[in-house]
Amino acid sequence: MFSDVCVKAPAKVNIGLKVLKKRADGFHNIESIFQTLDFADELKVHRISEPKCVINCAQMRLPLENTLTKTFTAFRNITGIDFGIDVELHKVLPAGGGLGGGSSDGASLLKALSDLAGIELTHSLADSVAEQVGSDVFFFLHSGFFQKGRGCALVSGRGEIVEPIEPRTDLSFLLIFPGIHSSTAEAYSLVDEAYKSGKEVSCPDFSELRRFYYGSVDAWEFANSFTPVLIEKYPLIGEALQDILECGADWADMSGSGATVFGVFESESSAKEALLKCQKKWKCVLAH
Repeated sequence: MFSDVCVKAPAKVNIGLKVLKKRADGFHNIESIFQTLDFADELKVHRISEPKCVINCAQMRLPLENTLTKTFTAFRNITGIDFGIDVELHKVLPAGGGLGGGSSDGASLLKALSDLAGIELTHSLADSVAEQVGSDVFFFLHSGFFQKGRGCALVSGRGEIVEPIEPRTDLSFLLIFPGIHSSTAEAYSLVDEAYKSGKEVSCPDFSELRRFYYGSVDAWEFANSFTPVLIEKYPLIGEALQDILECGADWADMSGSGATVFGVFESESSAKEALLKCQKKWKCVLAH
C-alpha cells in the first residue's frame, strides 16, 4: 500500500456522437467513439487518518458535492475503508467543455483509492462506483487508459457499454475553447426538441463506426447530434468550427455536449500551423 499517489485524468473527445430518442425512463442511449488525449488534469492524493475527502484546487472552485467526493463516498461505502484522503487537483480541463473532465477526475481518483487501499480494482468494483458517479466514468475505467496510457472505445447504452478498440496514434487534435459553458441537461433538452420537430442529424450506423475510424480522416462521416442545436443557441461554437476547418483540419466537430470544438489532423505539421493561426483569436491547445 502507498501513502501518496499521483494520477493523470485525461480529456476525452467524442468522434461522432449519436443521441437516440429519449427512453421511457427519461434517459438517452448514445452511440460514439471516445478517445483519450494527452491533455489532462493531475491529482496528487495523500492518505490521511480521518475518514473524509479534502480537495484543494487552485484553478477553480468546485461544488461541495462533485465527482471526487461522490467517488470517495461510493468507494468507502462499498469497501469499508477506514482512512480519508487529501487531494490536490491541478485542473486544466474546462468545466462544461464536453471533454469529460469531471468523470475523468472521478475515474482517476478511484484508481488512486484502490492503490492506497491495496484493493484490486475489479470490473465489478469499478462499475459499482461508476454507476453512482456518472455515465462517462465507465469509459475512463474500461477504455484501456490505465493499462496502456491511452484509451479508445466504442461506447453505447447510456455510456456504460464500453468496447475497447486500438487507439490511433497518428492523429493530432486541435482543441478550441469558445468560452461557453453548455450544460448537459440543456443540450439533451435541445436535442429532444429537435426530435419533436422532426429534425435529426444523420450519423453512421453503430456497426460502421470502427470502419470509418480507421479510414482516412477526410472521409469520416461522423456527426454529433448536439452540434446543430448548440450552434443555433450559441453561434460562437459554429464560428469556432468554421475557423478550425478553414485552418486545415481534415475533420472537425464539437465534443460531447460542448462547447469544446476540435479539429483532427493526419499531418502534425498542419496541426501546428493551424494552432498558430487559431491562437490569434481563440484559446486553444494541441493534443494527441
